[in-house]
Amino acid sequence: MAKIKICETVLRDSHQSLIATRMTTEEMLPILEKMDQIGYHSLEAWGGATFDSCLRFLNEDPWERLRKIRDKVKNTKLQMLFRGQNILGYRHYADDVVKYFVQKSIANGIDIIRIFDALNDPRNLKTAIEATKAEKGHCQVAFSYTTSPIHNNEYFANFAKQIQEMGADSICIKDMSGLLKPYDAYDLVKAIKEKVGDMPLELHTHYTSGLASMTAMKAIEAGVDIIDTAISPMALGTSQPATEPMVAALQGTEYDTGLDIDKLNEISKYFGALREKYLASGQLDPKVLKVDVNALLYQVPGGMLSNLISQLKQAGKSDKLIECLEEVPRVRADAGYAPLVTPTSQIVGTQAVFNIIGGERYKMVTKEFKGLVKGEYGTTPAPIAPEFVEKILGKDAELVTYRPADALEPEMDKLREKCKAWTGMTDEDVLSYALFEQVAAKFFDNREKERLAIDGKNADAELGIHAI
Repeated sequence: MAKIKICETVLRDSHQSLIATRMTTEEMLPILEKMDQIGYHSLEAWGGATFDSCLRFLNEDPWERLRKIRDKVKNTKLQMLFRGQNILGYRHYADDVVKYFVQKSIANGIDIIRIFDALNDPRNLKTAIEATKAEKGHCQVAFSYTTSPIHNNEYFANFAKQIQEMGADSICIKDMSGLLKPYDAYDLVKAIKEKVGDMPLELHTHYTSGLASMTAMKAIEAGVDIIDTAISPMALGTSQPATEPMVAALQGTEYDTGLDIDKLNEISKYFGALREKYLASGQLDPKVLKVDVNALLYQVPGGMLSNLISQLKQAGKSDKLIECLEEVPRVRADAGYAPLVTPTSQIVGTQAVFNIIGGERYKMVTKEFKGLVKGEYGTTPAPIAPEFVEKILGKDAELVTYRPADALEPEMDKLREKCKAWTGMTDEDVLSYALFEQVAAKFFDNREKERLAIDGKNADAELGIHAI
């Protein structure tokens, strides 16, 4: 049995889960060189919601963040999360955008791209897989783990074999809601390993339901190769299991990670100070740190739960939370048992809220939910009943039975033309605009104002020098 490898998530999913992805690049930089000396298998440092948050909330260029991290991390692989045909956004993008985003991600410092699709539709993975292979990146393909009458070990093992044949270099079990129980994890890992042989298998899970450390241990015993953990001050709750306890638990066994607890403690002290800062500022809400049984009862990930609470509060219906939570699995069943992860978690959750506050199921139907039923996001795990399709879309609605991205015209040339409105635009800037048009436009406007202000100050200083 090989030593267990550790992917450290504190630079991406850990703070995405606990503080809505608000850790700044400047907060990361001072500790990166020490993290690089730990011996981690990889640092998950980019992708997911970090890209959006950099532009939308932190006034940071996400590409510049990646370059700065890469500059400090010389020895450890950098990893990102990539939503298949959705890239890092919320809709399907044309193939030329997907390919170019992969190319630029690897050119700017990414080594491992973890690709997943919310519906586990392999057609939505194809372009990103091929692009990663073409750029010589490590292509890790993840499946979104969930439970339902049709999701079982055979389903996931067969899917793992399919993505292996599509070109994956490794496979990840992506348990975004913390649903995977310890003994189920053991059986699942065994089933996958029987199908894919020696291909590296990674486990990503969340502590939301309180099971993650036990689940990781049983997965290790079953033969998983890599586990995702977060340094302890930014672990547990809606984040990942803590790095140091997992390393300590495996010390002296055949699974020993070989990582040094004393060196990890230096990392822990650094992020411990940041944790205190986040608690004091209110960015870290103690509520996200508790075990939440709702994760097991309703399959609602932490971020989805906070969205539900926010939507109900805005509607003045906070007292309807339990009813909405109970409605989520019903909506999910109606919609073909889609796993609840971005963007399907938002689509199903919002429709559940509408069903409850509207007083009648599907009296109001969102555009996105209609799109899900129509097939615009891909094929759902289970077929949607024809009578339900008619209820949502009307009679004789044309369903999307082809790969959704096949209907999209190439976008890059049009995007470059639109971006001529700003000076000094890079190809990376064009990709930022492609994913988050309005948010990126605002960011570019602010950046241009800052440049003009700096140029103005420099010109004043120059005049002053000549005057002397």
